[in-house]
Amino acid sequence: MSSNTDAVRHFNRFYTRHIGVLNEGLLASPFSLTEARVIYELAQRGSATATELGNELELDPGYLSRIIRNFEQRRLVNKKAAKTDARQSVLSLTARGRKEFAKLNQLSRNQVDALLHSLSVLDQKRLLAAMKTIEEVLDGAPADEKLSYILRLPQAGDMGWVVQANGTLYAQEYGWDESYEALVAKIVADFVKNLDAKKERCWIAEKDGQNVGSVFLVKESDQVAKLRLLIVDPKARGLGIGKRLVAECTRFARQAGYKKITLWTNSVLLAARKIYQQAGYKLVKEEKHHSFGHDLVGETWELEL
Repeated sequence: MSSNTDAVRHFNRFYTRHIGVLNEGLLASPFSLTEARVIYELAQRGSATATELGNELELDPGYLSRIIRNFEQRRLVNKKAAKTDARQSVLSLTARGRKEFAKLNQLSRNQVDALLHSLSVLDQKRLLAAMKTIEEVLDGAPADEKLSYILRLPQAGDMGWVVQANGTLYAQEYGWDESYEALVAKIVADFVKNLDAKKERCWIAEKDGQNVGSVFLVKESDQVAKLRLLIVDPKARGLGIGKRLVAECTRFARQAGYKKITLWTNSVLLAARKIYQQAGYKLVKEEKHHSFGHDLVGETWELEL
């Protein structure tokens, strides 16, 4: 047992040194590992209370409080009283905070890319298999059965991926023509051009370094938000990504002060309709139309917040 313990400690020292965890700034950034974890968690959640962050990251409340004060001084986070409990403060990243997260996320991806590119294809497979084994053994269940993806804000190239992914998936699964891809391109272009960061949001689901899902929440009016372009890559289905993307839209819409979320879909999209139903959406309107090369039945769904 003693030799096994020494072996695990040796691996821990090797790996933390290899990826630079013990350096003064994680990934040559101005943030420590713990600070980066706080930024990362806020980026994934959109907003959270200090209590939620502390519980999720298992941080001492006093230590976390100092980090948050430091972030406020650096204008990386906003703090406002929770609507349900004035004693609690809701934290969210500012525009500057989101930029810092994007930098950290890209630096992390670059580091992993460099590591993998230095290995042969065979060694890459061996490394990934060993990592999966470690995760399964320590978690007590297959990694694929656990939360094996992240939600994040979009980065450079993501909007192009949204257009391509939607065009490809709907052509393959439903036979829709290029007019649907053109519609997606317009929706995405309008979102980027007219973005209201306080009232609108896009989330990208990422798994194993690859984009596997996305959704948009855009402003329909001061009181009504619109959910658009929910998509999950076929290879990532069954992980609850679609359900979580819709839940993030609901959470953000409430935070942004909306009273209702509306969406438009088609009756043939059975998986998406099931997600909307489970999230509490109600079907309020149906209409036949001919679009994307097919006769379809369009549906309007609404969720009262």
